[in-house]
Amino acid sequence: MAGTQRGLLLAILLVVAGVPASAKDYTVGDSSGWKPGVDYAAWAKGKPFSVGDTLSFQYDAAHSVLEVSEADHGACSASNPLRSHRDQSTTIPLTKPGTRYFICGAAGHCAAGMKLAVTVSGGDSAPATTASSGPTMRSTNATPAAGSTAAATESDSSASGAAAASGARLATGLLLGAVGLAAMMG
Repeated sequence: MAGTQRGLLLAILLVVAGVPASAKDYTVGDSSGWKPGVDYAAWAKGKPFSVGDTLSFQYDAAHSVLEVSEADHGACSASNPLRSHRDQSTTIPLTKPGTRYFICGAAGHCAAGMKLAVTVSGGDSAPATTASSGPTMRSTNATPAAGSTAAATESDSSASGAAAASGARLATGLLLGAVGLAAMMG
């Protein structure tokens, strides 16, 4: 009986300890990066984007990453971005469920296919991924569009909240692991 209880505690410990490590970093376009000629809808299709994951955009100085509304994504309009990134290496944490939209702001690039929409699930269920997608953006050189300072502040606080939640899961996993280990030893 004691062996069964110890085995069960060990199994629970392994499951709980694995939860914080489940976040994924997706490099947009894989080895191709963020550039014309890549089918980003096909790239995103079937990927299970979840809260806690990140998108990494790698691109050269001729490009940018703009987070835009669904309407601006569809129209390839770079005139009213929610956020603008030009640092050539942009990491965007996916901090909440929903769809996020990205385009390249260089003239003609979005129309040539440099656009991405990502649907982010809540993290516990399988997400529905579509050709449109969108995670929360963060970059060291993020420039909020005029009138969107509140959106930038919300994104920053969302990123902080996601980091705190991840840290809380890790702490809980470690605490439960210590309790389980103590129970097995005693």
